[in-house]
Amino acid sequence: MTRFALKRLAGAALVLLTLSVLVYALFYLAPGDPARLACGERCNPQQIAQVREQLGLNSSVFSQYLHFLQGVLTGRDYSTGTAVVHCDAPCLGLSYQNDQQVTRLILERLPATASLALGAMVVWLLVGVGTGLLSALRRGGFTERALTVLTLAGTGTPVFILGLLLLMAVCAYLQWLPFPSYVPFGEDPEQWAWNMLLPWLTLGFFESAKYARLTRSSTLETLAEDHIRTFRAYGVGERSVVARHALRGAVPPVIAVSAVDLGSMFGGAVLTESLFGIPGLGKTLLDGVRTIDLPVVVGVVLVMGATVVLANVLADLLYAAADRRVVLT
Repeated sequence: MTRFALKRLAGAALVLLTLSVLVYALFYLAPGDPARLACGERCNPQQIAQVREQLGLNSSVFSQYLHFLQGVLTGRDYSTGTAVVHCDAPCLGLSYQNDQQVTRLILERLPATASLALGAMVVWLLVGVGTGLLSALRRGGFTERALTVLTLAGTGTPVFILGLLLLMAVCAYLQWLPFPSYVPFGEDPEQWAWNMLLPWLTLGFFESAKYARLTRSSTLETLAEDHIRTFRAYGVGERSVVARHALRGAVPPVIAVSAVDLGSMFGGAVLTESLFGIPGLGKTLLDGVRTIDLPVVVGVVLVMGATVVLANVLADLLYAAADRRVVLT
């Protein structure tokens, strides 16, 4: 298993290197002048040229990319025009907009995205797995048909629309909660939890439809296996068959997919973060693209890519641990 993990991590490094090259290439193919945006609307051509020189945009793309890799591996010094700033490795550069170190910016925004992803995962596991299990055990009845309709509705509703519906229903119509305004956990844990409730429910309900289908299909497949029929033939109670044997076969796929989705959630929550005003990585990436802030875009994309790749490795390891029949090579 250790050998497998090392091989996957080596492949992950190559994937991230390729990803950074692609982001750089797309950045320079896109329209717009980052120096003009960083300088402001009232800057004259001479001031814009000074900003372009300060940002290092006069160098070739290849030279800029090599300097970026140097910063990631060993750190580097940056000139802000008034001072020289040292950025320790792994240095992802300085933001074009405010000269803030991108690494620090990501570390500041990461907890918001992590809390959103983890809370949503709890919701989709509770709702999705519970719904799928109940649907499999009540096969052919009204319960299964009703749950199937709900899961199809959840799958077909865009997450942005689902979030808007929850906001209008819970905050505007029923007035059970005030409109959410993000508060860091360190300032007020209780207020933070209340403000994160709707984002958790939005992402969690959106993903739970997939887990309901996955749990239902894997549970039905497990219940149809020979050893389950043998247990029933020997008079083992249905509750014991489901709890001790059927769930054991249905859980590994759910664990594997959950790990992958949790990693993807770090980069896939852009709409939810924008809708609820959560200052996470998704909103940071959106702002970076809007202002053509290359260091921010590259840094956030690399962090998102790293979480997805590591989540895939973790999913394989968890699947092998949950199902001993799986052999990792």
